[in-house]
Amino acid sequence: MPRRILVSGASIAGNTAAWWLSRLGNDVTVVERAPEFRDGGQNVDVRDVGREVLRRMGLERTALERGTGEEGTTWVDADGEVVAEFSLEELGSDGPTAEMEILRGDLARLVYESAREHAAFRFGDRIERIGDDGERAIVTFAGGATESYDLVVVAEGVGSKTRELMFPDENDPRWMNLTIAYFTIPHVPGDNRMWRWYNATGGRSLSLRPDNYGTTRANLAIQQAPNGEHKWDAERQKAYMRERFADAGWQSERILAGMESTYDFYFDVLRQVRMKRWSKGRVVLTGDAAWCATPLAGIGTTLAVTGAYVLAAELDRSDDVAAALSEYEAKMRPMVDDAQGVPKIAPRLMHPRSRLGIHLLHRVLGVASRPTVRNLAAKLFSGQTMSPDLSSYPKHP
Repeated sequence: MPRRILVSGASIAGNTAAWWLSRLGNDVTVVERAPEFRDGGQNVDVRDVGREVLRRMGLERTALERGTGEEGTTWVDADGEVVAEFSLEELGSDGPTAEMEILRGDLARLVYESAREHAAFRFGDRIERIGDDGERAIVTFAGGATESYDLVVVAEGVGSKTRELMFPDENDPRWMNLTIAYFTIPHVPGDNRMWRWYNATGGRSLSLRPDNYGTTRANLAIQQAPNGEHKWDAERQKAYMRERFADAGWQSERILAGMESTYDFYFDVLRQVRMKRWSKGRVVLTGDAAWCATPLAGIGTTLAVTGAYVLAAELDRSDDVAAALSEYEAKMRPMVDDAQGVPKIAPRLMHPRSRLGIHLLHRVLGVASRPTVRNLAAKLFSGQTMSPDLSSYPKHP
């Protein structure tokens, strides 16, 4: 039965939900607080079941064509010498670098451009209040309008305000003890098509990744307990990173210089979203708003497109909204629980604090990258997890 549905957030999850819900015959509107579609963002990858969802949307080939061109992952020492390498060509399967590596904004735009053929998009507005009479969700927007919907899908980020509005204090975040900053810097001769990862003492790492725009994507990370750094303004966050990485070595001077003039500085303290339920009445959560697993899981984007598809498919199968939402959660919980099972010790192991610890990490990675064992090691990096059975869902609208 066709429904009137509001999706909050023109994210990868939100756009995928809008794509499927609208093509399955529903009247779909996406509301996004940003004044226009947001490009930009760093590398994301799509693996396994997520690739199947994009294939059913007819978007897999284009997503591959718009990829970053990353050819593998290397760990380097202070002189830039490779100490371990996982080449996508040699692995023949997804490892630390997946076959489908694409910038967040490029994938979101690809799905958005296709979704807007059937769904309406409203930029520069947001949900301010939601009432629920049992049959409809009554939504008041910041712009002043009030409208009713059969369902509201919240597909916002880890810090979703609409989630907190509808599910106050229900999120029990799991902090992963890793602080990160992502941003884009100029490309220089010597930058290659590999993801280069460098460890510095004090639980720090720096990495450089290729893109398809003639620039380079940089990442700074610190393994430490959270102390509210994600609430600081960008200037304070940059100053903090300058101080912490001034003596890091390798290409830290270049990366910090590029950070000063970058246009897309993003800073966060990684935490998982842990919700005991994803729906309440006529409101349902999906994507990071429901289950953010953090980049450590290596499967966030795969979860986003898969969850949105499962939600749309279950709604299409049932006239009972509550029953459909219950099935959606039952189908996605195993995959999410598995993805969120990343041990908190993982960031510490990958960010040693001492020179000896870095040396031991490099030794382990060097062994793991040998031809006789690298396929097994690649599976540990690949983010493979339990996934729902899609065989009974529509392969195309």
